Amino acid sequence: MSTSASNVDTQVQVKKIRFEGNSLYILLSDGREISLPIDQMNWLKWLANATQEQRSKWTIEPGGFAVYWEELDDGFEIEHLLSLQPLA
Repeated sequence: MSTSASNVDTQVQVKKIRFEGNSLYILLSDGREISLPIDQMNWLKWLANATQEQRSKWTIEPGGFAVYWEELDDGFEIEHLLSLQPLA
């Protein structure tokens, strides 16, 4: 995924996120929804261990290319999610 200024408008962006149990759902600007089992992904243990209140305090970074939890001082970029390999 390119991040050059000429491609910014055509890149996928985060529109909304929600949690159901220990699954995180991310709605993208192209209509896809990605679900992540946060308790099964080592790089998201910080989010799996967060309280429901902490999980609810997220923001979409300007441009829609990342989600960030200020209280947890962590987040992720959509480009990273889209490059993930399926769980084996």
